[in-house]
Amino acid sequence: MEEFELLERISAGEGFHTDFKKELPNNIELAKDIVCFANTDGGQLFIGVDDSGEIGGIDDVEGCMRKVDDVACSRCRPYITIVQEIVKIEDKIILIVHIPKGKQRPDHSSSGQFYIRSTNRCRQASREELLRIFQASESIYFDETTVSNANWNDLDFDYFEEFLHKYLHLKAEKDEFQNYLRNLHLVNGDNQPTMAGLLLFGKKPQHYIPNMRIICAFVKGTDLAIPPTDRKDVTGRIPEWIEDAQKFLRLYLLEEHKIKGFENEIEFEIPGVALREAIVNGIAHRDYTIDAPIRIIVYLDRVEIRIPGKLPDTVTIESMKISGCHVLRNPTIYNVLLKMGVTDLGAGVRRMIQLVRDHSDQEVTLKELENEFIVSFPRKKT
Repeated sequence: MEEFELLERISAGEGFHTDFKKELPNNIELAKDIVCFANTDGGQLFIGVDDSGEIGGIDDVEGCMRKVDDVACSRCRPYITIVQEIVKIEDKIILIVHIPKGKQRPDHSSSGQFYIRSTNRCRQASREELLRIFQASESIYFDETTVSNANWNDLDFDYFEEFLHKYLHLKAEKDEFQNYLRNLHLVNGDNQPTMAGLLLFGKKPQHYIPNMRIICAFVKGTDLAIPPTDRKDVTGRIPEWIEDAQKFLRLYLLEEHKIKGFENEIEFEIPGVALREAIVNGIAHRDYTIDAPIRIIVYLDRVEIRIPGKLPDTVTIESMKISGCHVLRNPTIYNVLLKMGVTDLGAGVRRMIQLVRDHSDQEVTLKELENEFIVSFPRKKT
């Protein structure tokens, strides 16, 4: 790191990727600092700089480097590969410890604690955050985790039988359901429903997971600060979410009647197939560790589909646009929807964008926030 870059980082103060240490902390605190960066997005420790940004430097450089290396090796699980760098400024030596984003997250200290970086501080990870890290590293899939207190009798076996017959072309007896449900990861070994099992085949999923639903709203304006004039909570099973959300959208989208042959066809201002793709992709790829609903908001100038969670690791907005990524965050939900023929998924975003371009020569906007992903469809100007 060049001297001018170091001074810029110090003047910017501590932040998500930056932590100052006046002197090298004890082994426990140092392990905590290294782990928290590795579990989040990586970052740098600047040793020899106090919290106010004043440069004091360090004396025993080689001793400090050996200690940092030893802590990263023996007090972090799994071992975290750090890179150390020395920068001399104003006759003072600063030790910069570069900590990469962990490849085998989550990492923990030898005390068994998991830490994450939050704004400009290090803190212990909550259960939900820890689950999210496991999910991001594909150590677990949250849609395959069991739902607390739900049991075998909370599943709708008539609906499941219909699914087997209609989509898998199987005729099964009731006593065979257990094997099918387990093989599809819809129940665990004790026949307790998983998140996916309850959302796809539960009798009343929201009894146990009330925020797993879709909120639809119509706002007579262009700002979320304006109270909605209509709102609908879409509940039940996932296939019902898709149909009910589309019905709500049809209430507020402009229609154009076209005569094709002898038939009168209704064409909406935004292609229904594109909206359906966005809804299905949101359901299939949302972050179910976040206890929040999907929101669909119809404004006067656009339709927004707001999906809980950031994009999975390795997925970017640009790669989505060209169908250059295919990361399964919720493989069980994805696979069942695929079997139902809801969509072929995979190329949904690219197709959605192209449909809107062809229909109205306008662009779909994709935007990632801290804990939410937004798909925005422009409406026709009236």
